[in-house]
Amino acid sequence: MRSTCLLAALAGLAYAAPKPSPQFINFEEFDSAEIPEVTGPAPGAVDEPVAYSEPVAKAEAAAEVTQELSSSAKRSLVARGVNDPCSPQPEGYGPKPAEDTAAAFLAFETFSEMANSAPTPQGYTLSFSNKQASVSLNSYLGLYTLKSYDTIKCQQLCDAANLCSGFNIYYERNPTLAPAEACPKPSSLTNIKCTLWGSPITPESAKNKGQYRRDFQVVIAGSNGYTKNNPPEAQAGFTGPVALGGAINAPNSYIGQKYFAGVYDAGLCAGACQANTAYNRRHPRADGTYDACNFYNVYLLSKNNQPEGTYCSLYTKAWEKRYSTNFGQYRGSDYYSVSSSYAYTLAPLDPGRI
Repeated sequence: MRSTCLLAALAGLAYAAPKPSPQFINFEEFDSAEIPEVTGPAPGAVDEPVAYSEPVAKAEAAAEVTQELSSSAKRSLVARGVNDPCSPQPEGYGPKPAEDTAAAFLAFETFSEMANSAPTPQGYTLSFSNKQASVSLNSYLGLYTLKSYDTIKCQQLCDAANLCSGFNIYYERNPTLAPAEACPKPSSLTNIKCTLWGSPITPESAKNKGQYRRDFQVVIAGSNGYTKNNPPEAQAGFTGPVALGGAINAPNSYIGQKYFAGVYDAGLCAGACQANTAYNRRHPRADGTYDACNFYNVYLLSKNNQPEGTYCSLYTKAWEKRYSTNFGQYRGSDYYSVSSSYAYTLAPLDPGRI
């Protein structure tokens, strides 16, 4: 199973002969996705280091594609642990209001002042500021608790993590003891949390306003989100990435698509492309030809401006940027948008003949 359980993939990549234009978003695949259960830190967590491995994820994507040629595959998710009842919680380093209530925490001006005055790290864009909610997305990578409200430290943690595309820093009201029947409403402490994400951060993604743990109310304040300004990584065996306008909509040579819910990772598409070619090469036509994946378009698919996952479109030949004309589409009142769209070309090209 994919390490850290950050991704769940859709079955259904088509492997038949090249498909005609247009290459619109395949909503049947999107709807059948097994959505990752982990969309943020576990309640009470203060440290969840990033364990995502790009090589492992790429290899698993390739293996999954191969398996889907004859059967559908499902993924399971690792269960989280829980705190022992009434166990002391790690010390919090953030300030506290004089009154120990959730309402006082939300109204505490120090949190707003720190959030509004925090510097935006070089190479990042401020996505939102001073919200009373933290990010919740399919692309959760990890959590660190800081000793100060330090956007530069959080940025450094993001830069050190593979595929980190953004981070969220915020104050969270947490209990001093793990709430249980014997201690349903302990006193509070303030944690300063830094969460890392494998997709861009948007204002719409800040939707976790906290929760109750027994009678103790967890709330969030001073929440800032930042998105990294850089392209995806190069992939071995391919040239690129080449920035596109939207998604490729080519007149021919399209051989299918693959969608991975969760972290935005161009390597997943590289694995899918290579596995597609390997299978087709093992099963050529009578004349010795086969469909070789020589080019793929990877992009971040979002629903109503909330990142959902990695979408891959595969082709037997390379296409220029002028064919990247699909910027998104509506389905009912929901808008599915294309962003961070890049092209990779196999080097050298596979002629598609035994």
